[in-house]
Amino acid sequence: MSSQNKNSVKVPVHFDPVLALPALLEKFRLEQADKIALIEGAESRTWGQSIERIYRMANGLAALGIGHGDHVAMLSPNSMDYSEMFAATLIAGACAVPMQGMMTDQSLNLMLRDCNAKAFIVASDMQRMAGVFLRDCAQIVPGGLIGFDFSNAQFRDLDHWIIAQSDAMPNVQLAGDAEFNIIYSSGTTGTPKGIVHSHRTRQALATGLMSLGITSDAITLVATPLYSNTTITTWWPTLCAGGTLVIMPKFDAEGALQLIQEHRVTHVMLVPVQYDRIMRLDNYTNYDCSSLQVKFSTSAPLRPALKADVIDNFPGELVEFYGLTEGGVGTLFIGSIAKQEGKLGSVGPTLPGSLLKIIDEQGNELAAGQTGEIVGRSGNMSDGYHNREVASSAMHWYDNDGLLFYKSGDVGYLDKDGWLFLSDRRKDMIISGGFNVYATDLELVLLQHPDIHEVAVVALASREWGETPLAIVVRESGAISDAKTLRLWANDRLGKTQRISQLVFTEALPKSSIGKVLKRELRDTYAGLADQAPEA
Repeated sequence: MSSQNKNSVKVPVHFDPVLALPALLEKFRLEQADKIALIEGAESRTWGQSIERIYRMANGLAALGIGHGDHVAMLSPNSMDYSEMFAATLIAGACAVPMQGMMTDQSLNLMLRDCNAKAFIVASDMQRMAGVFLRDCAQIVPGGLIGFDFSNAQFRDLDHWIIAQSDAMPNVQLAGDAEFNIIYSSGTTGTPKGIVHSHRTRQALATGLMSLGITSDAITLVATPLYSNTTITTWWPTLCAGGTLVIMPKFDAEGALQLIQEHRVTHVMLVPVQYDRIMRLDNYTNYDCSSLQVKFSTSAPLRPALKADVIDNFPGELVEFYGLTEGGVGTLFIGSIAKQEGKLGSVGPTLPGSLLKIIDEQGNELAAGQTGEIVGRSGNMSDGYHNREVASSAMHWYDNDGLLFYKSGDVGYLDKDGWLFLSDRRKDMIISGGFNVYATDLELVLLQHPDIHEVAVVALASREWGETPLAIVVRESGAISDAKTLRLWANDRLGKTQRISQLVFTEALPKSSIGKVLKRELRDTYAGLADQAPEA
């Protein structure tokens, strides 16, 4: 299709200044100043206390000359201060850039320079990671290095800094197209890229989650890192609704159950590995989690057996999102409906107001039941990648009407009812003897064996087949099956072109901080294994 026929605009999304954060905070300050806004450990802050701190932080940033078009980077475990600084950056008119807590100092340095951060707020136990950047941080404005919980020759202490700032409402108007945040990709697909979201798309996110029950009565547990889009999915709507945020600096399964019971948590976002850890606790039923209304999941697919366990044995409705940090692609899985429909293996139908299509390698649209790349169009489409015009354009696909869709890089199919089933990421697909082999299909078969707790399947180079499947297995505690036994058991249940050539054991699979298996690391680690043809 010629470029002049392409309608490259994203889905129109209305932005309402009345629902923007500055207006909302003023409303909460007037109407619910004494309501609890934040809880962390034994401490809590009311909305009145929190808003005063947010205003002081925002005015402090403005006094440093930071405002529209500027980027403020943060590096810290979850905390009440972190939540407030994120919000303060937004109402100062700047763009928040939350940084990952699990990366090399070199990667952090590259990200900070890529976003050209003008201020950098850091927690004491993560200061070491910033060492490379701090040796030459001329891009930071004078006074722009701030410690969440410490001070030294370079950093000033947050609490001492804000004491001197005004607690008046900042006089900043936010535009819908202004940058809200830059979220750097997890690195599971290579060099991290900065994904830019606007206030317009984030307002749409908040509105959508409020329709799923996140209201002013919500008490939301924040148990995943604030640098993740996963966390923003429930943190931000709860903030906009005027609910209560229960902050967990570091997740542990029993600690999460204790917080749910103690604070009568109504909503929680957990990733699959966190659900797995909770459901494997011997005593999880001892905790009263009856307050839970909705438990969300995203970032990686929940395997069907775990879904069934969570639906049947953990209170509250299960809602799973499949989508991209970049936006565009999105589905909504509601556990009770999926169980009734017999579709626990799906990630759900398309989000309301969104479109999903499946395309082949030539960009042709495929019919229901045919497997190909997933592309989507929705109201939460990001502004693409920061400083990466080529990468942003490479994500685009246009249908026959010239509408813009975002490519997911994932492979799957839509059934006749419009429910999406995932097969793999395109980069993880194994091409063996000219046939496409989807690692997910093999993993689901292996997970049926009672001795297997976790598994990842990756491509192993093969002289005979080009590529051949390698299974890396974490065994259940006490399991005694050897590698050959498990491999042959799986191959008896797989098609001839799918057969696993090798199976190895490991103590744990490498994962990102939000639970995504790092298959690139696995491919690198096991690249030297001897090639052998798959056995029957």
